[in-house]
Amino acid sequence: MGGRCALVEGGDFDPHNLGAHKTPAVRGLLDRSGFAYRYLPSYSPDMNPIEPARAKLKAELRRVGARTAEALHRALGPALGAITAQDAAGFFRHAGYGRLS
Repeated sequence: MGGRCALVEGGDFDPHNLGAHKTPAVRGLLDRSGFAYRYLPSYSPDMNPIEPARAKLKAELRRVGARTAEALHRALGPALGAITAQDAAGFFRHAGYGRLS
């Protein structure tokens, strides 16, 4: 499991779909631990709200022509500010998380 993992009573553990996390030894350890666990699904960009946010950020950086490290540094804050709360809620809805208040 790569290093140490702090499990808190009543918490969940979400091991990645890494083969090492699915060995009989690891599954046995998790089963005996009493902690709830579930394997995360494979990565799907369609179901990840960061993907449309990243696309909007990149489009904004392209729009302002930020092509050097210095220009990117100056443009990053305003480009992030271009992502509105309404945008973010839409990104989550699109990813299947339902309506966010």
